[in-house]
Amino acid sequence: MNSLRVRLGVLGLALLTGFTTPTAASAAQAAPSPTVEEQRLGRAAPQEILRRSGFDTAAPRLARALEGARSYGEARRAVSREGARLWQRAVDRAQGRGPAEYEGREALPWKGGGGRRAGLSRDDDRPLYWARLGMTRDVRTWEPEFGLTDGQRAALLDELERTSRGQDAIRYPHGKGLKRILLTGFDPFTLDRDIRISNPSGATALALDGTVIETADGPARVETAVFPVRWQDFTEGTVERALRPYLPKADLFTTVSQGRVGRFDIERTNGAWRGGFGDNETIGRTETVPVSDPASQPQWTTTTLPYAAITAAQTGRFPVYDNTSVTEIPAGGTESVVRPDGPTPGSTARAGGGGDYLSNEIAYRATLLRDRLGLHGTLPGGHVHTPVLQFAAGNTSEVTDPEFVRNRLDIIAQVRAILKVAVETS
Repeated sequence: MNSLRVRLGVLGLALLTGFTTPTAASAAQAAPSPTVEEQRLGRAAPQEILRRSGFDTAAPRLARALEGARSYGEARRAVSREGARLWQRAVDRAQGRGPAEYEGREALPWKGGGGRRAGLSRDDDRPLYWARLGMTRDVRTWEPEFGLTDGQRAALLDELERTSRGQDAIRYPHGKGLKRILLTGFDPFTLDRDIRISNPSGATALALDGTVIETADGPARVETAVFPVRWQDFTEGTVERALRPYLPKADLFTTVSQGRVGRFDIERTNGAWRGGFGDNETIGRTETVPVSDPASQPQWTTTTLPYAAITAAQTGRFPVYDNTSVTEIPAGGTESVVRPDGPTPGSTARAGGGGDYLSNEIAYRATLLRDRLGLHGTLPGGHVHTPVLQFAAGNTSEVTDPEFVRNRLDIIAQVRAILKVAVETS
């Protein structure tokens, strides 16, 4: 029988190798340990989120499928199937389809409400995030009897990432007059500050995937995907690989991420710089954004979203700003300066309007791809920063509360309204 097991740790492995002499091939193919991101899964809040959403069944289901796999090909098909199933389940849940959000599990106390709370609200993006990590951990630590090379394991993990993020499920039906919108969101991040964190951009992606927005110019179909908060994935071109087939077919695109407290920002300019902040693997990168053909890489890219119309419209309770500020090293200079009105000629980027983290980078990569495809003058696209999703005042331990849910629902609704204005204006 194949087995799923996590290695017992460095000490156990050292003791084992002291009494045995593995071959070079078996040593090279030994299953790696869970990542920093996967190790957070064992904490109380992620387990509660999975239990209360019913998504605690996703990883065990994949584990059983891998147990039954008799070849790499069977394993690849199982991973693809279960990854796609997880994405569709998360989308269905967010849009009110599928089983009840609370699936017979014991009710849990909710201290903030004076009662007992059961399932999480359907708009929650966190079950998808934590369920995926359970699945990637199982694939990463799986040691089948038929053997698995490092390359095969990496391919399985890549397949799971793409299918469970909706990156290969983007479909635009044919139809005369149908507009096509492409939207991306992110995983939760800064989890070592607060393990309970949700990302409204990921929640928006789930809520809007496959939906139709009725505009003054006719229906607009929204297709979405979610991206990891990891520098290495971006270095490896995950953004370009996912978006390149669809940008030429789109009528509008926007990357979305969580930004500042209490406000939306339409980011006017994106910079080619990584500022070093730690990602979900606690890894930081300080360097120029690595892209293909760096010799032709610009320091700045710009939005082609109709920012004036968006900021002037009444789209929801949060104010929406046209953010023109950047940080640059002026031409001939050595020190960084903030430019409220955008970059000056010949300057070197140190932060776009959206900062120097992965939200700025996805905006930079998507708009650079737009430009390299020759679509700058015809395809509206850019980045939207949402407000920070906040818990109710005084909630420092519960995984949800009514204000938290209200804030997330309001952000989702306002992103949808922003898309409607953008399509009608464009």
